[in-house]
Amino acid sequence: MSKFLTIILAILTLAVIFGVGVYNKLISGDENVTASWSEVVNQYQRRADLIPNLVSTVKGFAAQEKDVLTSVVEARAKATSVQVSADTLKDPAIFQKFTQAQDQLGGALSKLLVTVERYPQLKSDQHFLDLQRQLEGTENRVTVARKRYVGAVKNYNLAVRKFPGNIISNIMGFTTKPNFSVANEKEISAPPKVDFNKTPVPAN
Repeated sequence: MSKFLTIILAILTLAVIFGVGVYNKLISGDENVTASWSEVVNQYQRRADLIPNLVSTVKGFAAQEKDVLTSVVEARAKATSVQVSADTLKDPAIFQKFTQAQDQLGGALSKLLVTVERYPQLKSDQHFLDLQRQLEGTENRVTVARKRYVGAVKNYNLAVRKFPGNIISNIMGFTTKPNFSVANEKEISAPPKVDFNKTPVPAN
């Protein structure tokens, strides 16, 4: 084998090795984004599962707050009606629709919790307090899951767009993933407030 062919073969071998390394990095990034997104969805579902009991409990003490209760129920219905999966990350429109619905649900929950402040008997109900604690824990998990997703998408999108990863990503069909908007990211650091640390007023 001539020296020239040896050099060419060595260059091609190095190129293949390098390409495989970049490809594996993209695969790992893609899997990390998918796993992070799955956790976000799971925590949102956990929150949605708590709402029927929360609404039912509040209704037992404050049935007159019909508008607030209805807004929560409707926001939950809207949020859970958006079907999502790993394929959602390939459709920015569905991703945006889902995140907007979840943000609206968070806003409705915040209004409900503010309304609860007017009902001392409800605030001292043990079942309600348990639900509040579960909701607070869930909101914290949502915040953590969203932060992880934001980080995973940032790293993956950089790998897809930066040279030489963009060459491999174009060849192999890797595309950037949607991320939370600037408004969403601000909300990540300020999730709906769930305050159950105030001393409950004993029921009469």
